[in-house]
Amino acid sequence: MLQYFQFIISGHIKGELLIDLSCGPMIHHLYAACEFFKHTVVLKARDRCILELKRWLDTRTGAFHWGHATQLHVDTEGNRDQLQDKEEKMRSAVQHVMKCDFEKENIIEPLDLPLADCIISAWLLDVISKDHDDYRGYLRKFSKLMKPGGHLMLIGDLDTTYITIQKDKFHVLRYDEDFARKALVEEGFVIDCCKVKETNIVSDLIDYKGVIFIAAHKK
Repeated sequence: MLQYFQFIISGHIKGELLIDLSCGPMIHHLYAACEFFKHTVVLKARDRCILELKRWLDTRTGAFHWGHATQLHVDTEGNRDQLQDKEEKMRSAVQHVMKCDFEKENIIEPLDLPLADCIISAWLLDVISKDHDDYRGYLRKFSKLMKPGGHLMLIGDLDTTYITIQKDKFHVLRYDEDFARKALVEEGFVIDCCKVKETNIVSDLIDYKGVIFIAAHKK
């Protein structure tokens, strides 16, 4: 995630609309990105994720507390006195949390959104892709939501086969850096940055060998 953060704050990517297509009801990866876009739209396939995020946006009772993520962000920036300000900026930036359907060719149908300047997708393709063809197909669908020259930022785990949540074990697509690079190029993207952080952590919860961050732009 450090590579992602450093790339974001460099200011190379900015614009009108940012679309987030990430796994689960998480938003910590958007703290840095939302400052470089006027509008942020979060798309989720599951109603429960939408409900959880709207609770947070509306500061409702029972909403998940993301203060630890905000604290980490301001600490990384070196602006510890801006904790409350970051929370409010984030809530103001995320204007809509909308439902999408990954089975449709146009995943936002029947919604109508402007083409995005940037899409961020964190760990989503790892869990929704059944195989490598699926992964490429979803990249194709993402591309249709982007402007020509628009940017795509991907975060994922390498060489993973499963993740355990409580007592249940779930499938995760296994792929390596070479596959991720080739898939993007085949779907019409130019890679601007690719960083891999390897790990030696051994866990019963997930079997991964590293985290990959790729930034690319649409031809």
